[in-house]
Amino acid sequence: MINERFGRGWGWFSVGDLFILNFLTLVTEFIGVALASEYLGVSKYYTVPLAAIALILIMATGSFRRWERAMFVFIAITLLQIPMFLLAEPQWGRAAHDFVVPGIDGGVSSGAVLLIIAMVGTTVAPWQLFFQQSNIVDKRITPRFIGYERADTVIGSLVVVIGAAALLMTADYAARATGNSGPDKWGDSGDAGLIAEWLGQVQPLLGKIFAIVLLDASIIGAAAVTLATSYAFGDTFGLKHSLHRSFKDAKPFYLSYTVMVGVGAAIVLIPNAPLGLMTTAVQALAGLLLPSASVFLLLLCNDKAVLGPWVNKPWLNIVAGLIVGVLLFLSGILMATTLFPDLDVVEVARDLAVGVTILAVLIGTGLWWVSSRQRADPAVLAMTKVLDGVDARTWRMPPLALLEPVRWSPGTKLGMLALRGYLVVGAILLVVKAIQLAHGN
Repeated sequence: MINERFGRGWGWFSVGDLFILNFLTLVTEFIGVALASEYLGVSKYYTVPLAAIALILIMATGSFRRWERAMFVFIAITLLQIPMFLLAEPQWGRAAHDFVVPGIDGGVSSGAVLLIIAMVGTTVAPWQLFFQQSNIVDKRITPRFIGYERADTVIGSLVVVIGAAALLMTADYAARATGNSGPDKWGDSGDAGLIAEWLGQVQPLLGKIFAIVLLDASIIGAAAVTLATSYAFGDTFGLKHSLHRSFKDAKPFYLSYTVMVGVGAAIVLIPNAPLGLMTTAVQALAGLLLPSASVFLLLLCNDKAVLGPWVNKPWLNIVAGLIVGVLLFLSGILMATTLFPDLDVVEVARDLAVGVTILAVLIGTGLWWVSSRQRADPAVLAMTKVLDGVDARTWRMPPLALLEPVRWSPGTKLGMLALRGYLVVGAILLVVKAIQLAHGN
């Protein structure tokens, strides 16, 4: 859709880094499989290949329903988080306080900012945006079910956030109970396997449950991120891409999935790889590149020619703008403190906050001015008049070939290129920061 509306150049602009990032994310999922299995006493040289084979077999059935049912089985296993969380003696009062008044143990540092960006990147990753769209299309549902899909997304998001909070509180319990609280006890290569070990020292059963949940979640993540990439691969090259099609009918779709899984699993089997640091760096990269994917999504969500009566409400645009702004703000801090390690992170954050606020006001004013001019455009007025009498439940998007491509002004193109350049520089500096952490700097 990005290719058709904005041109193939911008299409590659949006999905080029997606392919790389998705592959790296897949590697981190297999890292989770390796860490969990080794804690449970099984070598990763057995479990990682077995997990890869299982993922390929589940996907290659040629049936969307069979794939979906398999995912439901894995999702059911994640319910083990409930007894795990209760066994971890949760501190409800402290959790409620820190939810309202968050803080950073040891103070704000570039390493802490890296971790925050990584948490954002693993919670709202770019691949999730593409997976959501393609998977709903593959369900072959009509606009009548959009309300259900929205409810599914909202409820699912809330459940995931609650589950993430439970995992954080469980990790906190592991650190407190073993006397390992504080950043000096974690080091820069701390990983989920370390949490399982600490939990096992306190309650052996708790450590095993944590490892099983980690293994299960890693398989779910690997299945979703690889499928999202194969969907995007098919979209980009105009190939058949659906779980409803057989292997014979959609060979490139299934082969792209198989190759990604095989290579991703092989990388994790490299001896002595810094698995914990790799995971943090990749998730931080996901958070850093999220604005790039979000901007194109936002443009499409406001394209009346494509979505008709389903375009974004103003408040959704405001929320999306805030998310992009916060991520750019955090990446700015990371870039500044990586280039100049002696900078005061708090002062940098304060200065950037002022700058981002001023920039947001200017951009908001500009968007309001452009929007007011567009509303007066005869073509826009005609489109609005047509959509006013349309029933959203029966509305269908016209064939993309019949729509005139969107033509950006020189200023818009310059802004998009500037954003891209900023994110590329940020990604390079993030790699530099990861290397510094690997060497203990």
